[in-house]
Amino acid sequence: MEITRNPDGSLVVPIPEGRHHDGDDAVVSPIGGDTDVVAEPTTRLLHPGEGGYNEALAEWDLQQNPDRAPAVSTASGREEAMNVVHTVAESPTHDVAGALKDVSDSEASGEALRHVLIGGTHSVEAFSDEVAQAEGGEPLPSHKMTKIIGEVLAELDK
Repeated sequence: MEITRNPDGSLVVPIPEGRHHDGDDAVVSPIGGDTDVVAEPTTRLLHPGEGGYNEALAEWDLQQNPDRAPAVSTASGREEAMNVVHTVAESPTHDVAGALKDVSDSEASGEALRHVLIGGTHSVEAFSDEVAQAEGGEPLPSHKMTKIIGEVLAELDK
């Protein structure tokens, strides 16, 4: 089962089946007896800012193109990525496509954002601080920055 990204940025993540141990304390139900068995959930919904979201978003991005080489961040790609993220964050309509229209190397920008995600929460927080210093304004909270990165990557993969 694959990770699914919803339009609101949340992710539906499969939960691996837990291990079952049959021990001496196993309860045997009578044959033909009615038992109320509650099925374990097979997925979990993660929102930006929740534990595991950054890792799941990086995994979702990898699922979109499994043959992609490992992410490598270049200075120019990172610079353009910072500008795009800042533009989307400041846009009243949250216009991702519009923010990407002035990007000269969308592949390098996407790689820079993937590189940030792979680094986890601390990397996202550091990137948020870097964007605020370069573009002005206050750093975005980690969950908002991660959500915008996910939206930009989704638009780039179209």
